[in-house]
Amino acid sequence: MQVLGINEVVIFLVCMLSTSDAWTPRFFRGRPRGGLVPPPPRSEDNQGTPLSPDLWFNQTLNHFDSADSRSFQQRYFMNDKYFKPGGPVFLSIGGEGPANPVWMENGAWVQYAQDHKAMMFMMEHRYYGKTHPTDDMSVDNLQYLNSEQALADLAQFITFAQNKYKLTGSKWIAIGGSYSGALAGWFRMKYPHLVTGAIATSAPVFAKLNFLEYLSVVRDSLAENSQSCVSNIQQAVAEIDKMMNTSEGRQTLKTMFKLCEDINITNAEDVSNLYSVLTGNFEGVVQYNKDNRAFEGAVGSNITIGTLCDIMDKNTSRPAVQRFADVNSLMLATYQEKCQDFSYQSMVSDMKTVDWKSDAAEGGRQWTYQTCTEFGFYQTSDDNSQPFGHKFPLQFFIKQCQDIYSPKFNADFISRAITQTNMNYGGYGIKVTNVVFPNGSVDPWHALGIVKDLSPNATAIFIQGTAHCANMYPPSSSDPAGLVKARATISKLIGQWIA
Repeated sequence: MQVLGINEVVIFLVCMLSTSDAWTPRFFRGRPRGGLVPPPPRSEDNQGTPLSPDLWFNQTLNHFDSADSRSFQQRYFMNDKYFKPGGPVFLSIGGEGPANPVWMENGAWVQYAQDHKAMMFMMEHRYYGKTHPTDDMSVDNLQYLNSEQALADLAQFITFAQNKYKLTGSKWIAIGGSYSGALAGWFRMKYPHLVTGAIATSAPVFAKLNFLEYLSVVRDSLAENSQSCVSNIQQAVAEIDKMMNTSEGRQTLKTMFKLCEDINITNAEDVSNLYSVLTGNFEGVVQYNKDNRAFEGAVGSNITIGTLCDIMDKNTSRPAVQRFADVNSLMLATYQEKCQDFSYQSMVSDMKTVDWKSDAAEGGRQWTYQTCTEFGFYQTSDDNSQPFGHKFPLQFFIKQCQDIYSPKFNADFISRAITQTNMNYGGYGIKVTNVVFPNGSVDPWHALGIVKDLSPNATAIFIQGTAHCANMYPPSSSDPAGLVKARATISKLIGQWIA
């Protein structure tokens, strides 16, 4: 964790800073650098001990063409510390970022493994982390990056692991959060003969082109802390809008927000990107509010909704736009960035890089490709009830797909892909048994998830006051009662499924 220069606050969006000239936003399409489910810190008990080693197995590149014999090495991790013969097997599904072995020793599922004497595996998602199925990330090669191939990867891994580790008598439980939470639910639906149950945390099971609800939930989550916080944000954005109309105002904005370059009002993409990046300062904090990733060893306290709203609500003798800029300064200090980049062309150039050694290979290029070809999930400013202005509409996100990958990725193409995804998996009407869907009320992604029971055997846990994937992280003495109950309920359901 990095120590902040402002108020000694510790940011919890755990990411490594880039040292090159390439640039993508620290929070992009709802995803922080490193993936949607960043790992918890190592506990004090495990400091100094080696992490679980990388393990590898031979995976099929294209599961849906038997004439294609190509394969690749897929990374996984294992922990058999708590396993007793005949016990269940937990399979943690990797998402849109590197699989981190810290999860093999920390997180709520470790307690579940102790409770149920389970073997633990975590498998890295194809194209993320160290798992490189193809020579590079060209558009032609990315055709094998999709959720259906990823589900088939899981099926092949189970077959492999059952034989290698002599687990043919054990029942398997799939575990995932965010995108991998959706994969967990879909895996139980598509391969019920291989997996007995699934924990689908914060799972966006409904693909949607214009994810209007995202900023609506951000607004509501901020308003629960302070309605004036929302009003002050709205006022700040209105002041930015006015200042953008004059060269003097734009120069003042450059200084105030520590922008890396001048604002060119004729460059619509740069303007949209600037508003989107400044909104991302709030989106990321709301999405991961109080998620317990810094439960031990942190200096100071996490940046929370309360932190940002305190900045917006205090010192009201200063213009709202200045307080909005203070939030941006806090984020720059947190990530040790000298200035706020907002160049659309720089972002696109970075995301077009196909080399596995590039910054884009961290996961940004791959995840953006999946949103353009399967899911959408575009967190636009098109909802009139949210306070962040309306400068990054749907077309801004579609243009990114076209500029980064191919002109064919237009609105019609993406809409058809989204329709196919929901037809394939069922969307909100997913038909499954032995699946639990935990979601947090603060998390904007819950709007695309299951928040009410589908059936007695497909239940939802809606946790008031918690954010994205909070139930996956280690418990804390400050956890709300609903979060404590959620973890206990999940462990109880696992026991029922494996009985």
